Amino acid sequence: MKIRTGFGYDVHQLREGLPFWLGGIQIPHTHGALGHSDADVLIHVICDALLGAANLRDIGFHFPDTDPQYKGIDSKRLLSEVVRLLRERGYTIGNIDSTVCLEQPKVNPHIPAMQATLAEVMGIPADDISIKATTTEKLGFVGRQEGVAAYATVLIVKP
Repeated sequence: MKIRTGFGYDVHQLREGLPFWLGGIQIPHTHGALGHSDADVLIHVICDALLGAANLRDIGFHFPDTDPQYKGIDSKRLLSEVVRLLRERGYTIGNIDSTVCLEQPKVNPHIPAMQATLAEVMGIPADDISIKATTTEKLGFVGRQEGVAAYATVLIVKP
C-alpha cells in the first residue's frame, strides 16, 4: 500500500459586492473573494493538496487563470476533476484536514453544510473532511478583512 500526504495554501482578496463562496456553498456576506473562478479558497486548497499528494502539480497548472473556460467556474467542478485524476491513478482519499482564516463572516455555523457538499462532490464520507476556522486576531490582511486564507493537508492511499 502506498500512502501519500499533500499540503495546500491559498489566499484571495475580499471585495464588496461579490458573492462569497466557501467550501462549495454561498455564505451571505457583504464581501466576497476575488478570483478568476468563483474564488472558493477552501476548495482551491483542497485541490492543491490532493494534486500535490499525487505529484500532479497544482491547481494553476490544470486550470490556468489565463484560460477563459475557467472564468467564473464553480470550483466544485474543479474539485470533481481533481478527484477524477486521482482515481485514474488508483488513489483514494483517506482524509482532509483544513483551516480557513477569516475575521468575518463567522464560518463555524456553515461547516456541516460545507462538509456535506464537499463529501458529495468527492464521493467520500463527510466524517473524512475536517474544516476548522480561525481569525488572525485582527493582524495582517486577514485581520484587516482584506482577504481570506486557507490551508489543507490530505492523505491519499493507493492499495
